[in-house]
Amino acid sequence: MRTQTKETQHHLTPRQALHILTEGNKRFVSNLRYNRNLLQQVNELTNDQFPFAIILSCIDSRTSAELIFDQGLGDIFSVRIAGNVLNDDILGSMEFACQIAGSKLVLVLGHSSCGAVKGACSHVEMGHLTGLLEKIQPSVDRVQDRLGKDATKDQMVEAVALDNVMYQMAEVEERSSILRHLLKEGKIGIVGAMYSIETGEITIVNERF
Repeated sequence: MRTQTKETQHHLTPRQALHILTEGNKRFVSNLRYNRNLLQQVNELTNDQFPFAIILSCIDSRTSAELIFDQGLGDIFSVRIAGNVLNDDILGSMEFACQIAGSKLVLVLGHSSCGAVKGACSHVEMGHLTGLLEKIQPSVDRVQDRLGKDATKDQMVEAVALDNVMYQMAEVEERSSILRHLLKEGKIGIVGAMYSIETGEITIVNERF
């Protein structure tokens, strides 16, 4: 599998970038991952990099974006934070990836059985984690209003994880005029997805092209 170049990145459309990721996940689930020469990629990327996507995902040790999408060195920017939430620094990273480095896709990736979401649903307060979990609270409130008190804890966690992906996606577009402009011009896509830690499969839950 060849390393991304300026030319290959330039000719990709946002939808093609998403297709590369979904096909990579199919290979991962089927245990048919590409045999890459990583040392060769290290040498090829010495002077520059041309990732085609930036992925915001959780720090959960089971959700490494490069692995579950079967990507190599130089293919994607990977941003990881508990609960795959957004902040100004992450937004700046996304703006750099798309406006400066030429990435074609912003993907917000949530996952099943998310510990951060469980913490938000249980209203955990602990040091700096308190402020992080507050970023998930809007989703907790919406899901509680929608499901009511009869929902089980597992139902709440999965529903909040999905809602949080949609919420963070909307925040990307709303809070960044740069990314909003690139999206309007068709230069990037913003996509939300959920990862199943039980099966290894990715499900696309929302697309903005």
